[in-house]
Amino acid sequence: MKEMRKHFHDAIAEMDRDVLTMGAHVEESVRRATQALIDQDVELADLVVSQDGVINELEIKIEDKLTILIATEQPVAGDLRHIITSLKIISQLERMGDHSVHIAQAVKRLAGQKYLKALVDLPKMADIGITMLHEVLNAFADGDREQAVKIAAMDDKIDELHNQVWRELLSYMMQDVKNINQATSLLFVSRWLERFGDHATNISEWIVYDCSGEHMELNR
Repeated sequence: MKEMRKHFHDAIAEMDRDVLTMGAHVEESVRRATQALIDQDVELADLVVSQDGVINELEIKIEDKLTILIATEQPVAGDLRHIITSLKIISQLERMGDHSVHIAQAVKRLAGQKYLKALVDLPKMADIGITMLHEVLNAFADGDREQAVKIAAMDDKIDELHNQVWRELLSYMMQDVKNINQATSLLFVSRWLERFGDHATNISEWIVYDCSGEHMELNR
């Protein structure tokens, strides 16, 4: 029996490492997409798009492992919560990876255009989102409920910057119809970065559930 439990917990530990690996790929993806936006680097944007398959493959791999664990081990209580949490987290990570791809595709659409203004707030949003993702994955690894709650509060700043970006870009659109196409693309980038923060907050909520069994809405 002890050997069976050791095998199960070894499998859980391996699964956790896979989740963290997937998270690291997503973190790198949004970092590259943001840098491509700042530098108007189409080659880097293409790399973000091409590497999205790695994230998607990891999601499928982890899902398969978790499904097998549920079917063969029939986990209960805390173990089952942890598996459910992991399934929810990889779903959020996959969506975050998609947002990185969307930003990279916007970079390609904007290639060669002079920006309406220097990009200041969008990189700030990305930096906060990257920090949230990095720290929330640490909270997952440590089983740290309190840290997960603190991380979710960081999303307020992303929302504040998102609103500011929208106001500024809408003013550019009203000033000159020629600005509409670029401003619209940048508005979507802001929206995807705002969603990135939302997904990090969702991960925080699932960590709270993992640690305590409590469903808590954070930063709504």
